[in-house]
Amino acid sequence: MELDAVVVGGSFAGLSAALQLARARRQIAVIDNGQRRNRFARVSYGFLAQDGRPPDEIHAEAKRQLLSYPAVRWLDGAAHSIHRSGETFEVVTDKGAQRSKRIVLATGVVDQLPDVPGLSERWGKSVFHCPYCHGYELRNGHIGVLAVGPVSIHQAMLLPDWGAVTLFLNDTLTLDSDQEQALVSRGVRIEHARVVRVSGRAVIQLVGQREIELDGIFTVSRTQPASPLAEQLGCEFDHGPLGPFVKTNAQQETTVSGVFACGDVARAAGNIAVAVGDGSIAGAAAHRSLVLEP
Repeated sequence: MELDAVVVGGSFAGLSAALQLARARRQIAVIDNGQRRNRFARVSYGFLAQDGRPPDEIHAEAKRQLLSYPAVRWLDGAAHSIHRSGETFEVVTDKGAQRSKRIVLATGVVDQLPDVPGLSERWGKSVFHCPYCHGYELRNGHIGVLAVGPVSIHQAMLLPDWGAVTLFLNDTLTLDSDQEQALVSRGVRIEHARVVRVSGRAVIQLVGQREIELDGIFTVSRTQPASPLAEQLGCEFDHGPLGPFVKTNAQQETTVSGVFACGDVARAAGNIAVAVGDGSIAGAAAHRSLVLEP
């Protein structure tokens, strides 16, 4: 059976894309390996009407609603490869091959954190990357920014609206006089000593056994696509300050005809709300292409 579309990735962007196609009464499959990027966070903030709700609950309800549409098949497992033959794509999965007219890639990204002992264990709990998602809950407390490079200046400039900020340069960032003045004018304290580890809830241990206790730590993760499928298909990539992402147009179509991409894999940075919006655009655009470009 040839499907109208296969959505690879069943997190928030993929669910949103699939919903548009399902409501257009198209036969689709969603392939999901269960590895949502925000699986480390206990609570999700900043998503309209879902603010403060665990992401697992949001996802479970969205999946339940999607699967109420009879044209949707849900396949647990990974998509290993996609090959094109004429106007048809063949997706090789753990459960066999699926053939479809359109592909929506919602495969997400993998976060690569700074190599500081104790940091990864606190990711999503007391170590964050998005102030809009987690800054408010720190209640104007003491916030650390662990630098990874020049992009950390941007993060440190934003965060004083959420608390008292210390920027830990950690031998990864050298400030010029203008940058230092701009940070100081925002009230940012600059710490030059090297970070040895993170302990407790959010305690920065510095070389020389000095410790600074914080309410939360922000850092910038480098990102890589979680799946090689876009590269296999020949999609072009853009490169942002955090890493590569799939290049798309305003309708979330990639540089490969018939292939759409949405969510974190197709953005320099994002969150649940943005991923849902992108997915909605991608799903509707995939449907329109089936009608107008059969």
